[in-house]
Amino acid sequence: MGDIAAGKATFIAACASCHQLGPSARGGFGPQLNGIVGRPAGSTLDYSYSAAMKNSGIVWSATSLAAFIRDPERSVPGTKMRFFSIGYNDQKMANLLAYLASVPATPPSSPSPSQAR
Repeated sequence: MGDIAAGKATFIAACASCHQLGPSARGGFGPQLNGIVGRPAGSTLDYSYSAAMKNSGIVWSATSLAAFIRDPERSVPGTKMRFFSIGYNDQKMANLLAYLASVPATPPSSPSPSQAR
């Protein structure tokens, strides 16, 4: 079992330069990761995924995320993600995954009054 606080520290140190989490998270250099566990790969609307990711058929779980984080290109040949998780022992990975799993999907924003018409 992972430690959420330690996982948050790992996320901030290694992931936050490309990925966002939280209520205002948006895709940027990488996709936002709210609600990543249980989400189909390549499915957020605010990020331009590679065809390989969109067509991967992956639904993110602790197992598939760990494999992807450890070796993105091996998990999804043709992915845009470039990351080397050197030093990610089983505990550090468990911590990161616990943190990612703790962040729920952000509900879609309500349309503004002008959009609702």
